[in-house]
Amino acid sequence: MEIKAINSFTGPDLVFTNQKIAAFLFKHLEQYGDPIDQIEMAIAYVFKKNEGKGGHILLAIENDTIVGATVINETGMGGYIPANILVYIAVDANQRGKGVGKQLMIQATKLCKGGIALHVEPDNPAKKLYEAIGFTNKYLEMRYEN
Repeated sequence: MEIKAINSFTGPDLVFTNQKIAAFLFKHLEQYGDPIDQIEMAIAYVFKKNEGKGGHILLAIENDTIVGATVINETGMGGYIPANILVYIAVDANQRGKGVGKQLMIQATKLCKGGIALHVEPDNPAKKLYEAIGFTNKYLEMRYEN
């Protein structure tokens, strides 16, 4: 398995296009996912070149097929909130339990400068992976929709 990094320096990949990555995430995020247009927005944000914007996409590739993917957006606010937010991570259901997600997360922690925040549902099995890597639950998130 190969881990491939895509970002604003490399530009979008010609084989693993933004649309293919979005379709993979939409399918494999299952009940923890978002509408495909929101996934596409997070992917597009990776390629913004404005200061404080951008990010990384990491793909786990096996036999020329995506078996895992993560999207990380830079917040531009490092110093008072984490510099990065892991927006999406998904592993093909047939590849779960084989360490694909762990490899993606380890590479993400090495690739990102500054802290990484993520949101996870309390019942999501991936929560155990995040904790094993060293993520902690510092805050209870609250939202107000206007």
